[in-house]
Amino acid sequence: MLATIGSAIGLFAATNIDDIVVLTVLFLASSRGKPRPWQIVAGQYLGFITLVMISVIAALGLTIVPDEWVGFLGLIPLGIGIWTLVRGLRRNGDDDDDDKITAVGLWGVAGITIANGADNIALYTPIFRTSTPADVAIMIVVFLVLVAVWCVAGRLIGTHKVVTETLERVEHWLVPVVFIGLGLFILIESGVVSRLVEVIA
Repeated sequence: MLATIGSAIGLFAATNIDDIVVLTVLFLASSRGKPRPWQIVAGQYLGFITLVMISVIAALGLTIVPDEWVGFLGLIPLGIGIWTLVRGLRRNGDDDDDDKITAVGLWGVAGITIANGADNIALYTPIFRTSTPADVAIMIVVFLVLVAVWCVAGRLIGTHKVVTETLERVEHWLVPVVFIGLGLFILIESGVVSRLVEVIA
């Protein structure tokens, strides 16, 4: 059991280290009003649970989304990032705090988590497939506990006085840049862009 817990911790850290950056940016934005902390936590859990469910189903030999389509999920953070950037440029110079935040709610956070979870599915699926049901259950419980730890870490970093004071000058650019970068990375890394180029060519 201890070995399973240790493996689950290592697996979670390896596949979710980039989520710390995303959570930090989201909690930084939440300090300005939106999204609200509960939306970030609930969205993170909703997205992660979806990833786990997909991995379990895939481990049973079923395919929900064809591999060549998974990369298109990168359009979610890319779209949110572009929308936030455009919104910020249109309202540049407005002193209203409500205009300095990104409109990412519960479903947006969940979508970003799912879009950023291709590596989760890729690693969880074979491990779930070769593990006993009891071990899979233990790993899932550990994962869910660690999601809370990740959220706490993201909140501590994103709302830390030194961090907020340092980043508040670039916050309007930081949020959209992180989401746009994440979306492009997912699209390129998944091979979707190269396949589209081949089709067009």
